[in-house]
Amino acid sequence: MQVLTEAEEKAVSAMRAQQVILWSAPVLAFVLLVLFVAFPGFFPPMSPDMSAAEVGEFYRDNTGMIQFSMVGFNLLGILIVPFFVLIMVQMQRMRSESHIYAFSYLTAVVAGATLFALSNIFFAVAAFRPDRGDDLTQVLNDMAWIIFIAPIGMLVGQFVLLALAVYADDRSAPVFPRWTGHYALATAVAMLPSAGAAVFRDGPLAWDGLISFWLRNTAFAAFVIVMFFLLRTALRRQAEQEGLPS
Repeated sequence: MQVLTEAEEKAVSAMRAQQVILWSAPVLAFVLLVLFVAFPGFFPPMSPDMSAAEVGEFYRDNTGMIQFSMVGFNLLGILIVPFFVLIMVQMQRMRSESHIYAFSYLTAVVAGATLFALSNIFFAVAAFRPDRGDDLTQVLNDMAWIIFIAPIGMLVGQFVLLALAVYADDRSAPVFPRWTGHYALATAVAMLPSAGAAVFRDGPLAWDGLISFWLRNTAFAAFVIVMFFLLRTALRRQAEQEGLPS
């Protein structure tokens, strides 16, 4: 029976922790998808042009499902953060100059998660007293939607920082293939126009529009799926390089 040194035991434990985070991501993603579908205001997305009376009626008619989905998001939404921390950990394995990109990446992740939680809270507050008055409910609904869709800077920052780290990792066996940087930048470009949701009330840039809602959320989901497979490959390669069980 092989006896591991203390350093080897730490390396094995770290690898196991990364594997746990990686393989818990699909389960969490499925649960979040269920919650996303459960929210009656996403399929189809609510229109910014709904009157105060229509918004108030929506919250009165769908109070239970709104509260269910938002409680679920607040309980489980933050659990997606470790997946992005796993990306950061792999960024730290790149060339030394990539470390500043990794820590900046983590800051952007935390900022994005905070805004996501804040939007959930405003949806939940609007549903907490749906009889408070249609005008107040509409204000809360506007705040929830704009915070959910429009503050795109931290997400764009994530993709740009990842791309910079990938481009800096010019070793013969990089952590992520170089095309990952191109893909991250393309995702940033796809999501950037949704900042217009804070301005436009109709058309593709409104919060229910083809670009701001559908392209933004689809691009983000696709990025997570692609990164899952890239992380799986990176962890296998790391285990081989360090002589650890994969």
